[in-house]
Amino acid sequence: MPPLHINIATSDYDHIRDIPLGRVPIEGATFNYQIYPIEETFYRFVHYREWDVSEMSFGKFASIMAEDDPDIIGLPIFTARMFRQSSTYVRKGGGIESGADLRGKRVGVPEWAQTAAVYTRGWLTDDLDIPLSEIEWFQAGLNEPGRREQVELHLPDDCSLTPVPDKSLKDMLQAGELDAFFAARPPVGMDAPDSMIEPLFADGPAEEAAYYKQSGIFPIMHTVAMRRDVYEANPWLAQNLLKAFNQARDMSLARIFDRQTSRFMVPWFVDFAEAQKELLGADFFPYGLEENRKTLEVYLRWCHEQGIARRLLSPDELFAPETRTAFKV
Repeated sequence: MPPLHINIATSDYDHIRDIPLGRVPIEGATFNYQIYPIEETFYRFVHYREWDVSEMSFGKFASIMAEDDPDIIGLPIFTARMFRQSSTYVRKGGGIESGADLRGKRVGVPEWAQTAAVYTRGWLTDDLDIPLSEIEWFQAGLNEPGRREQVELHLPDDCSLTPVPDKSLKDMLQAGELDAFFAARPPVGMDAPDSMIEPLFADGPAEEAAYYKQSGIFPIMHTVAMRRDVYEANPWLAQNLLKAFNQARDMSLARIFDRQTSRFMVPWFVDFAEAQKELLGADFFPYGLEENRKTLEVYLRWCHEQGIARRLLSPDELFAPETRTAFKV
């Protein structure tokens, strides 16, 4: 039987790179691997399902999986993880000095269903006891006007979200029309001399480390999804993809902790990586369902509470059954 040929799209990561470079095979398959900016990959797969296998925003993935008969299925491969307290930006001199000061304020998001914003809002509701209803929410592009939601929302009745199609969050905050915004990336021009925008936390990593110690949650930003018709015709592919991505991840970890030479252009990089083991454990970027169940359960609850998923999902229904366990020798 000839190998199956598949199309894959992700962004560019060191912990994936050995697959597109051909160093790690996908058993039983050949592939056309395409690398795009994150937003382009998400947009094209969410709207057009252009590839057989694609990196996907975890928020948009959860939204689609909560619908009747979703046409995709997940693989417990988590390509991006980031803490998100550092993703809060405020207006200089606006009186917001802590997360608690966001109560009653005007806060923007690039998309309500952006995964980073889901986690930041979850931090507000669970850790700071600020209900979604006590913030006036706005949706607009971060740097450019015209960005819109890409999935259907089911917002709580007491939650106010106003789309602003003709302005950007950056310009609104600069002009004093917003008090803060949550965004996965810093706005363009934040470091300009006349900028009125700054991060809420001067030491974001310290805030995020404290959050992890208290919550045990290492936020998952992106996962990998497969078109369901491809999976149903080739159920063996799910486990083989997971094996390949795990192998590529392990090869990346070996590079990170290699003290022989400077594989990354950052002095003392290995020492910094070693220090993270004290906080996060030896396997601090795990794939797999059980290894991530706590984070998945909390995140899926937030997706439901925030109106991104129309029903409460279980982690077990997200991923191909073949990827939930592994054989032992």
